[in-house]
Amino acid sequence: MTALSASRLAIRAIPKTSVPVVRTLSSTAVRDGGASAPSSSYTAPFKGDPQTSQIPSFGKYMSKKPEGANKLFGYFMVGAMGAVSAAGAKSTVQEFLVNMSASADVLAMAKVEVDLNAIPEGKNVIIKWRGKPIFVRHRTSGEIDEANKVNVASLRDPQVDADRVKKPEWLVMLGVCTHLGCVPIGEAGDYGGWFCPCHGSHYDISGRIRKGPAPLNLEIPPYDFPEEGKLVIG
Repeated sequence: MTALSASRLAIRAIPKTSVPVVRTLSSTAVRDGGASAPSSSYTAPFKGDPQTSQIPSFGKYMSKKPEGANKLFGYFMVGAMGAVSAAGAKSTVQEFLVNMSASADVLAMAKVEVDLNAIPEGKNVIIKWRGKPIFVRHRTSGEIDEANKVNVASLRDPQVDADRVKKPEWLVMLGVCTHLGCVPIGEAGDYGGWFCPCHGSHYDISGRIRKGPAPLNLEIPPYDFPEEGKLVIG
């Protein structure tokens, strides 16, 4: 007989009535085990009253830092961010101003000097200023009288001749038609002034629109006479 067969015979030989006893003893041991278990140092805050609303205190776990320290840290962070933002804004503004500053060639074109002694009476010259043509007319006394005799009320863009010149003999205008920007031709047209060949606008000897589609007189640029015989445009 083998050892395995002997074990099976021994198990079968145990009375069936002893099994419930073993189970009963095991259950009793489980129920009584809690009483014999070692006690814990933790005390539940809700022990003994399942209906209590008492909230346990967590004071000993909270930070012991004073309230002023938190405010000081907040002020520091706000100040630091403000300083960084100010530095960035300063750099941006400086870069913008540098890029927007006029170069030397632009400043040179801002003003143009003209020697008036080189322009004979009754003649026109065209000066380039800021990429645009400037008409400078040395008017005769007859042309000045003709400009002053015009009935201003009959003009499309009413303007007396005296408001368009600083010296009667010198007429300075922007040589761009006020219709679509063409360059008029001097000493031409029905009024002895300028004529725009693009769409047929006629200007008189004062540069005022007299006929054609142009709505306004020829524009007067900023200019001055710093000394005798010299004109500065711009």
